Amino acid sequence: MTLHHVTHGEGTPVLALHGWTPDHRLMTGCLEPIFAARPGYRRLYPDLPGMGQSPAGTIDSSDGIMAALREYIDAEIGAEPFVLIGESYGGYLARGLVAERPDQILGLGLICPIGQALDHADRTVPDHVVLESDPAVIATLTPEQVEDFTGIAVLQTAEILRQYQEDIEPGLNAADVEAMARIRKNWALTIAPESGPTYTRPSLILCGRQDSSTGFEDQYPLLPHYPRASYVVLDRAGHNLQLEQPALLAALIGDWLTRIARETGRDSPETLPSAATSR
Repeated sequence: MTLHHVTHGEGTPVLALHGWTPDHRLMTGCLEPIFAARPGYRRLYPDLPGMGQSPAGTIDSSDGIMAALREYIDAEIGAEPFVLIGESYGGYLARGLVAERPDQILGLGLICPIGQALDHADRTVPDHVVLESDPAVIATLTPEQVEDFTGIAVLQTAEILRQYQEDIEPGLNAADVEAMARIRKNWALTIAPESGPTYTRPSLILCGRQDSSTGFEDQYPLLPHYPRASYVVLDRAGHNLQLEQPALLAALIGDWLTRIARETGRDSPETLPSAATSR
């Protein structure tokens, strides 16, 4: 299966996997401003099967999505070492790839990842709260948009809504709902993440303190498997952490990339540009 994707830049490959239902724009929107200040990376942003412009075909499980990702990696990256970033469900898949290809993956970055509990009913998550809201902004939305945006956003401001409508909403509208319902029935990977040896390369686990989708507590037990991981829980951040805390996201992704550079000798940390601090 050929996955629709976009690429930017040249250099060390960076594979970025979006979460369940949105498409690659979720990742390009938050990561490209960061990489604009850090040359030397080839960023690859695929749409997962059934999402964005990638057809699901006959895929009916996460195993099928992983098979498509393997084909994509073999075609676009080959045997070259690469950096891996995953958000939410994309973080679950990324951890599965680490279990399969630990020697090829230079570093693992996770943004609001699914933790040890795959199904939402089994997760430890806080109740949804809103810490900042502009009623005038909410008044501009349709009932469907209100449900999608306010049901997850902790900061409900004009700027957050603008970024949401650019990066997330188009993917929600493009998703193949029937295919995703089929896949959702077989969500667990056969080769479970953390099923192999500990992953000892630089890692980053970013969670939102107010994330009512994946939470922040279920990710803490992952730390023994990732002894080089920074585990950071950000206040004023829900499952849209990348929109609600872009400056801290940039700083922490930048630190993680510098740690990877130190390990690989790809470039001297002293000569690496600093991360962008805003969108």
